[in-house]
Amino acid sequence: MSVINRFIEAMPKAELHLHIEGTLEPEMMIALAQRNGIQLSYADVDAVRRAFAFGSLQDFLDVYYAGMSVLVTSRDFFDLAFAYLSRMHSQNVRHVEIFFDPQGHTARGVTFDTVLSGLVDALERAKRDFGISSKLIMCFLRHLPEEEAFSTLNDACRCRDHIFAIGLDSSEKGHPPSKFSRVYREARQQGFVAVAHAGEEGPPAYVCEALDDLEVKRIDHGNRALEDPYLVQRLVNDQVPMTICPLSNQRLKVCPDLRQHPLRRMLKSGLLVSVNSDDPSYFGGYLTENFIAIQSALDLDRSEIIQLGRNAFKSSFMTDAEKQSALDQFDRFVERFDWH
Repeated sequence: MSVINRFIEAMPKAELHLHIEGTLEPEMMIALAQRNGIQLSYADVDAVRRAFAFGSLQDFLDVYYAGMSVLVTSRDFFDLAFAYLSRMHSQNVRHVEIFFDPQGHTARGVTFDTVLSGLVDALERAKRDFGISSKLIMCFLRHLPEEEAFSTLNDACRCRDHIFAIGLDSSEKGHPPSKFSRVYREARQQGFVAVAHAGEEGPPAYVCEALDDLEVKRIDHGNRALEDPYLVQRLVNDQVPMTICPLSNQRLKVCPDLRQHPLRRMLKSGLLVSVNSDDPSYFGGYLTENFIAIQSALDLDRSEIIQLGRNAFKSSFMTDAEKQSALDQFDRFVERFDWH
């Protein structure tokens, strides 16, 4: 193993763009279907893996929502989340900020409280067992009407102690952030921090709308912001964090060839970017695998990997004191690492 890969594997990490439903491995999908008596269109694990050939974001979402159908009980959501958190512990991840999609479950008759209780129990156990800190981010599905998002927000307000932020995901094309400006305004008034997916398949204007209409504190993806130099300068000046997901970009054809990925250009331009895994079961790799893949494709050097590692902690929603502590620990790790 190369020294840079050894460093990547061992370094303390934070993950800020992770859909918990996107960690559903084929083996668990089949096992939960059997446990809950769910009839899938996939005969076995191999059939599920064969379905993971996506030509677009929508191709992925079709399989993603089918996979959700096996998640029924609080135990299912606990098992899903704790499997992810256990893997993160093995990858030296110290902090996670996790998206979940309640509308994808309540529409199937699974209650909001069933989903949340399983996730919270897993996060609390991971804090006890592994020392992993966390924040939960509840996403609205942008292909659904804003009125339905209000109903989901009402549920979140009942559980304010467990949900830190609100986000926006699902099909981006034709569903601009401004479609959700009213529900975001209400969410901010209720004390939720705002983030949103923008500029993955949608145009740079969607990133502007997320900043101006939704008043987000972080942009998820945002690759296409590079098409607008004025927007790039704004993001640099304001140090708006952007969560970049290399293997997702590759698998969904946002950037089919990682050697052409804009991550290095983003770093050099001064953008506050971090590496994340998005939906790792579906896209072929968790956080460490994303770091290794993009390092290899772009031949990122030691200083660039260190910058990306620090950026994740800087971009997190940890308190200032928690961030400083995490960055101090990261810097001590870098100083002590054997580069020979």
